[in-house]
Amino acid sequence: MRIPAHSVCTAIRDDIVAGVHARGGRLTEEVLARRYGVSRVPVREALRTLEAEGFVVTRRHAGACVAEPTEQEAADLLDMRMLLEPLGAARAAQRRTEAHLKVLRGLVRLGQERARRGHSEDLRSLGGWFHETLAQASCSPSLTAMLSQLRHKIAWMYTVEASPSPVESWAEHGAIVDAVARGDGERARAVTALHTERATGAHRLRFPGAGERVRTSQHAVNMSGLRH
Repeated sequence: MRIPAHSVCTAIRDDIVAGVHARGGRLTEEVLARRYGVSRVPVREALRTLEAEGFVVTRRHAGACVAEPTEQEAADLLDMRMLLEPLGAARAAQRRTEAHLKVLRGLVRLGQERARRGHSEDLRSLGGWFHETLAQASCSPSLTAMLSQLRHKIAWMYTVEASPSPVESWAEHGAIVDAVARGDGERARAVTALHTERATGAHRLRFPGAGERVRTSQHAVNMSGLRH
């Protein structure tokens, strides 16, 4: 199936997250162009974008390769999400539209229904749609893009254990929407912070055991005198 040129970046990113392109594997323009049914020009542009996002690195004598993030880098992503998700909820409380509220409330109703019935297979996708819509309700394109990128990278680096109490988790989603609907930014921020902190505990690294790479990375950072 031919993929439009404007979608090639999304297609490559999705395949990296899904493990189609292995960590450390080479990404040659010719092979990618053939796979996605586009010319090499949009592939080259996509690889530059994905390198800026941290999914791709350029190595001497090898060219573009799938990145191999360290455990520290993976942990930093969860910390960043714990800061940005509550910010997005607070902004949503100030800027959301009725259309955003309608979608959020619909997702909460579905999530709560599925949770009560024990339909856990639906809850992960519903949760993803909920948080994507909540970010969009912030009406901040830059914040929405950052949160979307974080979700992609976290999905690439972590597996997520099923919530032991999905009903409680979706009650938290409902509380977030209630605060957003009332325009209570501080309440939306606080409830989202608690929800995100609890959800973080269910994340498990897909690629553990990168201790040496972590130490090397930290040493390099210390030498440069920079924290990030």
